[in-house]
Amino acid sequence: MAPLTAQQDNFPQWYQDVLTKAKLAENGPSRGTMVIRPNGYALWERMQAEVDQRIKSAGAHNAYFPLFIPMSYFEREAEHVEGFSPELAVVTHGGGKELNESLAIRPTSETVIGEYMAKWIDSYRDLPLLLNQWANVVRWELRPRIFLRTTEFLWQEGHTAHSSEADARDYAVTILRDVYEDFMRNVLALPVIVGRKTPKERFAGAQNTMTCEGIMRDGKALQMGTSHELGQNFSRAFNIKYSPADGSPELCWTTSWGSSTRMVGGLIMGHGDDKGLVVPPALAPIQVAVVVVKDNDGAVTQVAKKLTQDLMARGLRAKLDDNLAQAFGWRATDWDLQGVPVRIEIGPRDLAEDSAAIFRRDTQSKERVTLDSVADQAQRLMTTIQADMLAAATARRDALITDCTTLDEVREVAQTGIARMPWASVGTAGEQELATSGVTVRCLQRRDGSLPEADDDPAAVAYLGRAY
Repeated sequence: MAPLTAQQDNFPQWYQDVLTKAKLAENGPSRGTMVIRPNGYALWERMQAEVDQRIKSAGAHNAYFPLFIPMSYFEREAEHVEGFSPELAVVTHGGGKELNESLAIRPTSETVIGEYMAKWIDSYRDLPLLLNQWANVVRWELRPRIFLRTTEFLWQEGHTAHSSEADARDYAVTILRDVYEDFMRNVLALPVIVGRKTPKERFAGAQNTMTCEGIMRDGKALQMGTSHELGQNFSRAFNIKYSPADGSPELCWTTSWGSSTRMVGGLIMGHGDDKGLVVPPALAPIQVAVVVVKDNDGAVTQVAKKLTQDLMARGLRAKLDDNLAQAFGWRATDWDLQGVPVRIEIGPRDLAEDSAAIFRRDTQSKERVTLDSVADQAQRLMTTIQADMLAAATARRDALITDCTTLDEVREVAQTGIARMPWASVGTAGEQELATSGVTVRCLQRRDGSLPEADDDPAAVAYLGRAY
């Protein structure tokens, strides 16, 4: 198996090598599409399960809405249609005939869900209405990259309606913190920077966008999840009203929020090394691989099989590798590529010495333990590796952040990392100037890590850099 391109030599090629050799995904037949292979989809399924659990804990319910959306729906919210026009894929013919009205292939669902919210909401008793859907979306992408920017991708999108601006704002923050940030830190082991987007970077039609920004190992940022306060813009466009306990009908306050298969790209680039993926135990589809190194009479395989069953009985996601038709070195390299957190290796000599070797993928360290303690040690390592990976990623992130005082310093730092500077010193003029060099304001955050309450919050600090 040919080695991967080294990250420091060519990071984009390293990323492509991992996609191919770890059998995660490949380009689809149409430009900008992707085929997600079983190894890649297993990661996405685990992400779905964890995020879905948190969304439901926040009170939202799953539903499904159409892929095809009448163009007239988009035209009701001018800023929204203007923001998405360059990305829209539009169906003009069907059944061999020109359609009476063109249909947009879903780029996001504020419009169609707003139409049905207006039907389903009557009084204050119907609020808050908290909806989420898992779906595919299409956005015409000029420079596609698998998992990062593709014409079609998978995601979840939440849409909610509330009786007050404060309730909508609180819920948007709850999703940002308790769903996205919690998942990314405690499952993906990625220390995302949580902040407020500038008006220039705001979602089309929103009055506030909040984001979780991951910092990849090459120093670039990746937007991994966003939560939007939509104010009453879509309620006004789609007549989403409720009747209070007394008084005349009032417009609802709405939110929307989403995360996508882009998180798979974040996992790869946030933790991966020159041997391939490094997957945190909380996410890993396979947490422990029990590998039979060699076997002469079936005794090693029998012990390995029993150990695998023991690990599974403890709730670990374990898999037996007894494929002796393939050389051990080849199989070990493949497990490294897939990023399985722990590998237990057993051969005839180990069996004779009543021991096994435990290999940690994150540190690439190996220790020998007795057979009767190997399951306990593997179970303990799940917590240890998860914490160590978050700590290591946090140290890498912090090492890539540099405080700056001038825009020239920001440009220089952004070549290889993330610049941090008071937002008042950057301003909209500075943001526009930096954009000509490919540097964007990733988010605004207060020094204590809290969210700015306004676009011009004097305590806001800007994180600036290049982004995927």
